[in-house]
Amino acid sequence: MSASIAVRPEKALSLGISAEEWALRVQLAACYRIFDLLGWTEYIFNHITLRVPGPEKHFLINPFGLLYSEVTASNLVKIDLEGNTIGNSEWSANRAGFVIHSAIHAARPDAHCIMHTHTTAGVAVACQKQGISPNNFYGSQLHDRIAYHDFEGISVELDERPRLVNSLGAHDVMVLRNHGLLVCGRTVAEALRRMLNVQRACEVQLAAEASGKPITEIPAEICARAAAQGEAFDPAGYGSRLFTAFQRRVDGIDPSYRE
Repeated sequence: MSASIAVRPEKALSLGISAEEWALRVQLAACYRIFDLLGWTEYIFNHITLRVPGPEKHFLINPFGLLYSEVTASNLVKIDLEGNTIGNSEWSANRAGFVIHSAIHAARPDAHCIMHTHTTAGVAVACQKQGISPNNFYGSQLHDRIAYHDFEGISVELDERPRLVNSLGAHDVMVLRNHGLLVCGRTVAEALRRMLNVQRACEVQLAAEASGKPITEIPAEICARAAAQGEAFDPAGYGSRLFTAFQRRVDGIDPSYRE
């Protein structure tokens, strides 16, 4: 869960935020701006969360009420697995985000970063009985790597948490049926690369279906090969180059997320 150490402003120092946590806050805030750039936002809803160092399993989440374009390193809210705010914050967390993300952070020590979206393409495919098809470049890379969780409502009930965890299992990608998409990663960069792949799979699937033309099926053994190749594609770390490139883009637009 390492992150390059960023320079802490005086406010972070006064709040007792460690250099390591501050660097993670900058990464997460950058990711919210990247989502905004890509149009993967749902106004003030949906979430990207990131665990902070320590045995307590505290994690950072977006302030409920701010647009993704307003999220900064300092206004991210730190909460525990029971939804309690840790430290001082003028913002609270969205309960639905707390229920889903706390369940996975508690059960999966490898899931440092969790992303949940309601993009039009993602929700549309989540409504389809077949789910994500492996019959395109992106979908083939998800072969045998997708979990599914049946819709139970808006996910504000605590008793759904064990069922969410059970549905996810050891997977890093989950389709919340009739709801949206969810991915996990060991780092922000890994989760971002994974979400990009899932999002593109949904977009291409819908476009191919809308053409009304027959869709060529990809054999299972080729899908398995593509999935293995996809995760091994970036030897410097799954998604790290992509995240760094996007971060340069948002820095050029508005670097205020670093504050």
